[in-house]
Amino acid sequence: MNPESLEIIGTAHVSKKSVEKVRETILEKKPEVVAVELCVNRFNNLMNEKYGDNKEKESIPIREMMKGDKLTLLLVSGFLSYIQRKIGDEVGVKPGTEMLAAVEAAEEVGARVALIDRDITITLKRALNQMSFLEKLKFLYGLIGSFFSKEDELESIDSITEGDTLEEVMGYFKEISPRAYDVLVTERDAYMAKMILEIPEDHVIAVVGAGHKQGIRRFLENPMKIPPIYSLMSLKKSKIPIGKLIIYSIPVLFIGIFIVALINGINIQGDLIQFILLTGGLSFLGSILTGSKIYSALTAFAVAPVTSIHPLLAAGWFAGIVEAKMRKVNSEDLHELTQCDSFRDLMKNNLFRVLLVVVGANIGCTIGTLISIPNVIVPLFSKIWGG
Repeated sequence: MNPESLEIIGTAHVSKKSVEKVRETILEKKPEVVAVELCVNRFNNLMNEKYGDNKEKESIPIREMMKGDKLTLLLVSGFLSYIQRKIGDEVGVKPGTEMLAAVEAAEEVGARVALIDRDITITLKRALNQMSFLEKLKFLYGLIGSFFSKEDELESIDSITEGDTLEEVMGYFKEISPRAYDVLVTERDAYMAKMILEIPEDHVIAVVGAGHKQGIRRFLENPMKIPPIYSLMSLKKSKIPIGKLIIYSIPVLFIGIFIVALINGINIQGDLIQFILLTGGLSFLGSILTGSKIYSALTAFAVAPVTSIHPLLAAGWFAGIVEAKMRKVNSEDLHELTQCDSFRDLMKNNLFRVLLVVVGANIGCTIGTLISIPNVIVPLFSKIWGG
């Protein structure tokens, strides 16, 4: 297509004015193609939410979901959806309404709909891989702060489509994590520009968030600067940070000291009991404090001593699987998780309660492991060294 014939509408995702502008422009211009800032997954979710999904309740692969990276993705996407929904409720517009308006207007004028955004899962994974541990903490702190905030001054929502305000918002996020910013904004600008260039029709209207409008234009004017698509879609393993190396070395240290002590004929029965009580007991406590069933907490207690010395396992995974079975978590819980309007609603969601148990049990086990270092491992090491 010819980039000069392209019209890009920059929208605020929770703005009534944006919805009206999108619909009016498409009905007036009658383009051949309407390109929207959606991937297949997000498009399907919006369609299901709009028109309803009559599928029977299905169980979800809870074991796969409990794994560290997938659990993190679910929590991050869940909180982001909640925050956007919270703002949308304040101004009376559901997130994604302007994209639905674009799709519906396209159908009315007989235009083809092109989904031009990168898969949301790939984007989140690439962003998390680029964030340091401290950046993730800052990001989490910001999410939680927004989650519990009660801001009333939302009258300027429509102004975020304006350049100056937009640059200020984007600049703040860029300060938190420049590399994640590149993944969430710059990379997607490049990806969407590439998808637009591959549209064969000439008359195209693109509907994207205001934060992407200028970036897409820059790439369209300089297509040679667009990276190869495979480089924007690949999920390279990030370098192992020092924090992970330390975490992985702790189990090796524990096992090594216990084995050496046993070889040297040192009685380790008391140390083992103390280690079990610390890791298992605190994992049990963390599970109970986050509202688990008693059987889930007992599971956490039983597996914590083993998972604490196995870098690829976590007590919370096992406690979460038991909790999910007892609460009969299904696909409806996953869908409703992003539809909750308050913290009270979240606490009524079975999947959210399972996630809390996973986090609580894991935190308890981690604390127990760290306490074991000065109270069990160091004294045992002293016995070996002294012996």
